[in-house]
Amino acid sequence: MNKAELINAVAKKAGLSKAQAQKTVEATFDTIRMALKKSSDVRLVGFGTFTVSRRAASEGRNPRTGQKIKIPARKQPKFRAGKELKDAVNGR
Repeated sequence: MNKAELINAVAKKAGLSKAQAQKTVEATFDTIRMALKKSSDVRLVGFGTFTVSRRAASEGRNPRTGQKIKIPARKQPKFRAGKELKDAVNGR
């Protein structure tokens, strides 16, 4: 399912117009994105948790030349599915 299909499904399920559903979906994504940008967790009970993980700087190698390169520290968004979501996917 892509974003357009998600918007259509939300519009149908919630009885909204496609424009209203698009605003709702985009506002949800923007809110999650802004919370993660501030390094806050987003916990959606029954669905899952969005978190930010910090990766330390490290040293790697260029596979073509074998030259050492520095990999900078960075933040990585992560999602951990909740129990209800896992159970729904597994047909329980």
